[in-house]
Amino acid sequence: DVGNRCVACRVNGELMPLRTELRNGDQVEIITAAHASPNPAWLSYARTGKARAQIRHFLKNVQQEESLALGERLLNQALRPHGLSLGQISHFAWERFLRDRGVRSRRDIFIDIGLGKRLPVIVARRLSQAQDMETGRPDVIKPKPAGAILIRGSEGVAVQLAKCCQPIPGDPIIGVIRKGQGLEVHVHDCPTIQRLRGERSRWVDVEWEPAHDRLFDVTIRVMTQNGRGVLARVASAIAEENSNIQNVGMDGDQVPYSTLHFTLQVTDRIHLARVLRAVRRVPEVVRIIRSKGDQTPH
Repeated sequence: DVGNRCVACRVNGELMPLRTELRNGDQVEIITAAHASPNPAWLSYARTGKARAQIRHFLKNVQQEESLALGERLLNQALRPHGLSLGQISHFAWERFLRDRGVRSRRDIFIDIGLGKRLPVIVARRLSQAQDMETGRPDVIKPKPAGAILIRGSEGVAVQLAKCCQPIPGDPIIGVIRKGQGLEVHVHDCPTIQRLRGERSRWVDVEWEPAHDRLFDVTIRVMTQNGRGVLARVASAIAEENSNIQNVGMDGDQVPYSTLHFTLQVTDRIHLARVLRAVRRVPEVVRIIRSKGDQTPH
Protein backbone atom coordinates (compact mmCIF):
# COMPACT_ATOMS: atom_id res chain seq x y z
CA ASP A 1 0.00 0.00 0.00
CA VAL A 2 3.08 2.25 -0.10
CA GLY A 3 2.25 3.50 -3.60
CA ASN A 4 -1.14 4.85 -2.53
CA ARG A 5 0.30 6.66 0.50
CA CYS A 6 3.57 8.16 -0.75
CA VAL A 7 4.08 11.92 -0.59
CA ALA A 8 7.80 12.39 -1.29
CA CYS A 9 11.08 10.53 -1.47
CA ARG A 10 14.69 10.75 -0.44
CA VAL A 11 17.20 10.05 -3.18
CA ASN A 12 20.69 9.38 -1.86
CA GLY A 13 19.60 10.93 1.43
CA GLU A 14 18.27 14.17 -0.11
CA LEU A 15 14.55 15.05 0.02
CA MET A 16 13.17 15.13 -3.53
CA PRO A 17 9.74 15.42 -5.21
CA LEU A 18 8.05 12.27 -6.51
CA ARG A 19 8.61 13.33 -10.14
CA THR A 20 12.41 13.02 -9.73
CA GLU A 21 13.94 10.87 -12.47
CA LEU A 22 16.15 8.14 -11.05
CA ARG A 23 19.54 6.96 -12.27
CA ASN A 24 21.23 3.61 -11.86
CA GLY A 25 22.68 3.21 -8.39
CA ASP A 26 20.40 5.76 -6.68
CA GLN A 27 19.30 4.80 -3.16
CA VAL A 28 15.63 5.64 -2.67
CA GLU A 29 13.54 5.98 0.48
CA ILE A 30 9.78 6.46 0.05
CA ILE A 31 8.06 8.82 2.51
CA THR A 32 4.40 8.04 3.23
CA ALA A 33 1.53 9.74 5.05
CA ALA A 34 -1.59 8.08 6.43
CA HIS A 35 -4.06 10.35 4.61
CA ALA A 36 -2.17 10.72 1.33
CA SER A 37 -3.56 9.33 -1.92
CA PRO A 38 -2.69 9.31 -5.64
CA ASN A 39 -3.56 12.39 -7.69
CA PRO A 40 -3.92 12.90 -11.46
CA ALA A 41 -0.54 14.65 -11.72
CA TRP A 42 1.17 11.32 -11.05
CA LEU A 43 0.07 10.06 -14.46
CA SER A 44 2.41 12.54 -16.16
CA TYR A 45 5.55 11.03 -14.61
CA ALA A 46 4.63 7.39 -13.84
CA ARG A 47 6.92 5.28 -16.02
CA THR A 48 5.35 1.81 -16.21
CA GLY A 49 2.00 0.86 -17.68
CA LYS A 50 1.17 -1.07 -14.52
CA ALA A 51 1.72 1.99 -12.33
CA ARG A 52 -0.42 4.18 -14.58
CA ALA A 53 -3.19 1.57 -14.64
CA GLN A 54 -3.23 1.37 -10.84
CA ILE A 55 -3.32 5.17 -10.52
CA ARG A 56 -6.23 5.39 -12.99
CA HIS A 57 -8.09 2.61 -11.15
CA PHE A 58 -7.69 4.40 -7.82
CA LEU A 59 -8.76 7.77 -9.25
CA LYS A 60 -11.80 6.23 -10.95
CA ASN A 61 -12.98 4.69 -7.68
CA VAL A 62 -12.42 7.96 -5.81
CA GLN A 63 -14.21 9.92 -8.52
CA GLN A 64 -17.21 7.59 -8.37
CA GLU A 65 -17.57 7.85 -4.60
CA GLU A 66 -17.16 11.63 -4.60
CA SER A 67 -19.55 11.98 -7.54
CA LEU A 68 -22.07 9.79 -5.71
CA ALA A 69 -21.99 12.06 -2.64
CA LEU A 70 -22.17 15.22 -4.76
CA GLY A 71 -25.03 13.82 -6.85
CA GLU A 72 -27.09 13.14 -3.73
CA ARG A 73 -26.54 16.70 -2.50
CA LEU A 74 -27.42 18.24 -5.86
CA LEU A 75 -30.57 16.15 -6.28
CA ASN A 76 -31.74 16.83 -2.75
CA GLN A 77 -31.30 20.55 -3.44
CA ALA A 78 -33.19 20.30 -6.75
CA LEU A 79 -36.13 18.50 -5.07
CA ARG A 80 -36.79 21.29 -2.58
CA PRO A 81 -38.69 23.56 -5.01
CA HIS A 82 -41.04 20.58 -5.51
CA GLY A 83 -41.68 20.41 -1.76
CA LEU A 84 -39.72 17.17 -1.48
CA SER A 85 -36.47 15.74 -0.17
CA LEU A 86 -34.69 12.53 -1.09
CA GLY A 87 -36.00 10.88 2.06
CA GLN A 88 -39.58 11.52 0.93
CA ILE A 89 -39.27 9.80 -2.45
CA SER A 90 -40.93 6.40 -2.11
CA HIS A 91 -39.41 3.11 -3.18
CA PHE A 92 -42.15 2.73 -5.80
CA ALA A 93 -41.52 6.20 -7.24
CA TRP A 94 -37.82 5.36 -7.55
CA GLU A 95 -38.61 2.01 -9.18
CA ARG A 96 -40.89 3.67 -11.73
CA PHE A 97 -38.28 6.33 -12.50
CA LEU A 98 -35.43 3.81 -12.89
CA ARG A 99 -37.50 1.40 -14.99
CA ASP A 100 -38.67 4.11 -17.38
CA ARG A 101 -35.07 5.17 -17.99
CA GLY A 102 -33.46 1.75 -18.08
CA VAL A 103 -31.14 2.52 -15.17
CA ARG A 104 -30.15 -0.18 -12.69
CA SER A 105 -29.90 1.70 -9.42
CA ARG A 106 -30.20 5.01 -7.59
CA ARG A 107 -26.44 4.90 -7.16
CA ASP A 108 -25.99 5.13 -10.93
CA ILE A 109 -28.31 8.16 -11.04
CA PHE A 110 -26.41 9.92 -8.25
CA ILE A 111 -23.05 9.24 -9.92
CA ASP A 112 -24.34 10.51 -13.28
CA ILE A 113 -25.57 13.72 -11.63
CA GLY A 114 -22.28 14.19 -9.81
CA LEU A 115 -20.39 13.75 -13.08
CA GLY A 116 -22.64 16.19 -14.90
CA LYS A 117 -24.12 13.52 -17.17
CA ARG A 118 -27.64 14.22 -15.87
CA LEU A 119 -29.09 17.53 -14.74
CA PRO A 120 -30.48 17.41 -11.19
CA VAL A 121 -33.38 19.76 -12.04
CA ILE A 122 -34.62 17.33 -14.70
CA VAL A 123 -34.21 14.25 -12.48
CA ALA A 124 -35.99 16.08 -9.65
CA ARG A 125 -38.92 16.98 -11.90
CA ARG A 126 -39.30 13.38 -13.10
CA LEU A 127 -39.06 12.00 -9.56
CA SER A 128 -41.63 14.53 -8.37
CA GLN A 129 -44.00 13.40 -11.11
CA ALA A 130 -43.46 9.75 -10.18
CA GLN A 131 -44.08 10.59 -6.53
CA ASP A 132 -47.28 12.46 -7.41
CA MET A 133 -48.57 9.44 -9.31
CA GLU A 134 -47.80 7.23 -6.31
CA THR A 135 -49.25 9.41 -3.56
CA GLY A 136 -51.85 11.44 -5.42
CA ARG A 137 -50.30 14.74 -4.32
CA PRO A 138 -51.90 17.80 -5.91
CA ASP A 139 -50.02 19.24 -8.87
CA VAL A 140 -49.80 22.65 -7.20
CA ILE A 141 -47.65 22.56 -4.07
CA LYS A 142 -45.94 25.20 -2.01
CA PRO A 143 -42.31 25.19 -3.12
CA LYS A 144 -39.45 25.55 -0.68
CA PRO A 145 -36.27 27.53 -1.32
CA ALA A 146 -33.72 25.26 -2.93
CA GLY A 147 -30.97 26.25 -0.50
CA ALA A 148 -27.30 26.42 -1.39
CA ILE A 149 -24.73 23.65 -1.64
CA LEU A 150 -22.00 24.43 0.90
CA ILE A 151 -18.47 24.44 -0.53
CA ARG A 152 -15.40 23.67 1.59
CA GLY A 153 -12.92 23.69 -1.28
CA SER A 154 -11.59 20.27 -0.30
CA GLU A 155 -14.36 18.01 -1.63
CA GLY A 156 -12.05 16.28 -4.11
CA VAL A 157 -12.33 15.61 -7.83
CA ALA A 158 -16.14 15.92 -7.96
CA VAL A 159 -16.05 19.60 -6.98
CA GLN A 160 -13.44 21.78 -8.66
CA LEU A 161 -12.55 25.41 -8.05
CA ALA A 162 -12.31 26.99 -11.51
CA LYS A 163 -8.76 27.79 -12.57
CA CYS A 164 -9.91 30.70 -14.74
CA CYS A 165 -11.08 32.86 -11.82
CA GLN A 166 -9.62 31.07 -8.75
CA PRO A 167 -12.49 31.68 -6.28
CA ILE A 168 -11.56 32.00 -2.61
CA PRO A 169 -13.77 32.17 0.51
CA GLY A 170 -15.41 35.58 0.66
CA ASP A 171 -15.94 35.75 -3.11
CA PRO A 172 -19.57 35.53 -4.29
CA ILE A 173 -19.68 32.21 -6.14
CA ILE A 174 -21.86 30.11 -8.39
CA GLY A 175 -21.59 26.45 -9.40
CA VAL A 176 -21.81 25.06 -12.91
CA ILE A 177 -22.41 21.40 -13.72
CA ARG A 178 -19.89 20.44 -16.39
CA LYS A 179 -20.62 17.28 -18.33
CA GLY A 180 -18.26 14.51 -17.31
CA GLN A 181 -16.46 16.77 -14.82
CA GLY A 182 -18.87 17.36 -11.94
CA LEU A 183 -19.42 20.70 -10.24
CA GLU A 184 -17.15 23.62 -11.10
CA VAL A 185 -17.21 26.67 -8.81
CA HIS A 186 -16.68 30.15 -10.29
CA VAL A 187 -16.66 33.72 -9.06
CA HIS A 188 -20.14 35.03 -9.91
CA ASP A 189 -18.89 37.59 -12.45
CA CYS A 190 -16.42 35.27 -14.17
CA PRO A 191 -16.56 35.59 -17.98
CA THR A 192 -17.12 31.82 -18.18
CA ILE A 193 -20.39 32.25 -16.28
CA GLN A 194 -21.47 35.06 -18.59
CA ARG A 195 -20.91 32.78 -21.59
CA LEU A 196 -23.18 30.15 -20.01
CA ARG A 197 -26.15 32.47 -19.48
CA GLY A 198 -28.15 30.40 -21.97
CA GLU A 199 -27.61 27.22 -19.92
CA ARG A 200 -29.00 28.24 -16.55
CA SER A 201 -30.27 24.69 -15.93
CA ARG A 202 -26.61 23.84 -15.29
CA TRP A 203 -26.18 26.57 -12.68
CA VAL A 204 -26.18 25.56 -9.01
CA ASP A 205 -26.57 27.85 -6.02
CA VAL A 206 -23.46 27.43 -3.85
CA GLU A 207 -22.04 29.15 -0.78
CA TRP A 208 -18.80 28.88 1.15
CA GLU A 209 -18.94 26.72 4.24
CA PRO A 210 -18.28 29.03 7.22
CA ALA A 211 -15.46 26.90 8.61
CA HIS A 212 -12.73 25.51 6.35
CA ASP A 213 -9.25 24.18 6.95
CA ARG A 214 -7.36 24.68 3.72
CA LEU A 215 -5.43 27.25 1.70
CA PHE A 216 -6.60 28.52 -1.68
CA ASP A 217 -4.51 29.49 -4.69
CA VAL A 218 -4.89 33.01 -6.06
CA THR A 219 -2.83 34.83 -8.68
CA ILE A 220 -1.85 38.49 -8.52
CA ARG A 221 0.04 40.71 -10.98
CA VAL A 222 2.27 43.39 -9.50
CA MET A 223 3.56 46.21 -11.70
CA THR A 224 6.77 47.69 -10.29
CA GLN A 225 9.43 50.19 -11.19
CA ASN A 226 12.61 48.41 -12.21
CA GLY A 227 15.25 48.34 -9.52
CA ARG A 228 17.65 46.10 -7.67
CA GLY A 229 16.02 43.90 -5.02
CA VAL A 230 12.40 44.75 -5.92
CA LEU A 231 11.37 41.11 -6.36
CA ALA A 232 12.88 40.22 -2.99
CA ARG A 233 11.07 43.10 -1.25
CA VAL A 234 7.70 42.15 -2.75
CA ALA A 235 8.22 38.48 -1.86
CA SER A 236 9.19 39.47 1.68
CA ALA A 237 6.01 41.56 2.05
CA ILE A 238 3.93 38.57 0.96
CA ALA A 239 5.72 36.22 3.35
CA GLU A 240 5.26 38.62 6.27
CA GLU A 241 1.49 38.20 5.89
CA ASN A 242 1.85 34.40 6.21
CA SER A 243 1.11 33.68 2.58
CA ASN A 244 2.98 30.94 0.73
CA ILE A 245 4.33 31.75 -2.73
CA GLN A 246 3.61 28.83 -5.07
CA ASN A 247 4.96 30.29 -8.29
CA VAL A 248 6.67 33.46 -9.56
CA GLY A 249 7.02 34.83 -13.08
CA MET A 250 8.16 38.13 -14.58
CA ASP A 251 7.49 40.21 -17.69
CA GLY A 252 10.21 42.80 -18.29
CA ASP A 253 9.19 44.30 -21.62
CA GLN A 254 7.61 47.50 -20.26
CA VAL A 255 10.73 49.52 -19.47
CA PRO A 256 11.07 51.18 -16.99
CA TYR A 257 8.50 48.81 -15.43
CA SER A 258 8.26 45.09 -14.82
CA THR A 259 5.21 42.95 -14.08
CA LEU A 260 5.59 40.23 -11.47
CA HIS A 261 3.17 37.29 -11.46
CA PHE A 262 2.68 35.57 -8.10
CA THR A 263 0.54 32.53 -7.36
CA LEU A 264 -0.11 32.67 -3.62
CA GLN A 265 -1.92 30.63 -1.01
CA VAL A 266 -4.43 32.44 1.20
CA THR A 267 -7.18 31.39 3.59
CA ASP A 268 -9.83 33.79 2.31
CA ARG A 269 -10.52 37.20 0.82
CA ILE A 270 -9.65 38.99 4.07
CA HIS A 271 -6.24 37.31 4.12
CA LEU A 272 -5.69 38.32 0.49
CA ALA A 273 -6.57 41.95 1.33
CA ARG A 274 -3.87 41.97 4.02
CA VAL A 275 -1.34 40.64 1.52
CA LEU A 276 -2.27 43.27 -1.06
CA ARG A 277 -1.95 46.08 1.49
CA ALA A 278 1.50 44.83 2.48
CA VAL A 279 2.63 44.68 -1.16
CA ARG A 280 1.34 48.21 -1.83
CA ARG A 281 3.64 49.50 0.89
CA VAL A 282 6.70 48.47 -1.15
CA PRO A 283 7.88 51.83 -2.62
CA GLU A 284 8.47 50.54 -6.15
CA VAL A 285 4.99 49.00 -6.52
CA VAL A 286 2.85 50.91 -9.05
CA ARG A 287 -0.25 48.73 -9.35
CA ILE A 288 -1.67 45.37 -8.24
CA ILE A 289 -4.20 43.31 -10.16
CA ARG A 290 -5.86 40.13 -8.97
CA SER A 291 -6.10 37.77 -11.94
CA LYS A 292 -9.60 36.29 -11.76
CA GLY A 293 -11.04 36.38 -15.21
CA ASP A 294 -12.24 39.98 -15.12
CA GLN A 295 -8.77 41.34 -14.24
CA THR A 296 -10.21 43.83 -11.75
CA PRO A 297 -7.56 46.34 -10.52
CA HIS A 298 -7.07 46.67 -6.76
